Formats: sequence, C-alpha cells, structure tokens
Amino acid sequence: MNESKIINGLNDLLAKNYDSERGYETAAEKTNNQVLAAYFRGKASNRYTYGHQIKDIIREMGGDIDKGTSISGDLHNTWINVKAFFTGNSDESILDEVETGEEACVEEYDTFLQNPELPDSIRRIISYQRENIAR
Repeated sequence: MNESKIINGLNDLLAKNYDSERGYETAAEKTNNQVLAAYFRGKASNRYTYGHQIKDIIREMGGDIDKGTSISGDLHNTWINVKAFFTGNSDESILDEVETGEEACVEEYDTFLQNPELPDSIRRIISYQRENIAR
C-alpha cells in the first residue's frame, strides 16, 4: 500500500473541506434568507466534522496534516464574494456558486476513492462523506 499517496489524497480532501466550510460560512453571511443561512451554517458544520475525521485518519497513518486551503478554493470563495457584490447577494447566484463548489468537491472525492489500495476502513468513511456532500 502506498501510504504517502493516500495521505496526500487525504490532505487534498482536507483542504477541500476547509474550502467548503469557509465557502458555506461566506454564503451564510451573504444571504438575507435566515432559513438558507441556517442551512449553510449546517453544511459548514458538517465540513468541519469531515475535516476532523480526515485529520484523525491522517494521524492514525502517521502522516503530517496540511492545514492550508487550496488555491482553487480561495479563488472560488473570492468569486462568491465578487458575484454576491454584483448581484446584490442574490440567493440564486449564491446557490449556483455553492453547487459549483460541491460538484468540484464530489469529483475530488471520486478521484480519491478510485485508489485500489485504499483500505476498506478509510473507504467507508470517505464514501460516507462523499454521499452526504452529493445530496
């Protein structure tokens, strides 16, 4: 088993969860709809939990945890801010951007899960996260 490849992939997923958590927090701040804001905060909380689950796996494998965000995530969150500014924080535009971010996240999870050397214990946790993100 190529543990370094698995740890690197987990760190990529960790960065994606950091990005998503921050993106959902931003979306919650940008909307004036309290129901939608609560939904976004709930999603941010889920991503926080997923990040901690991934960090636990990395620690168990003896790997180093990368605590940064991805460049693409930083750009996406900036885009949410810019788009919200120009569209007057339109809930529709915010939802469109959230959906775009989630599609990219699911793709990254799918790529990670294609590793045939992935232990079943890790595959179960990551698959669970992926399925909840895809909903």
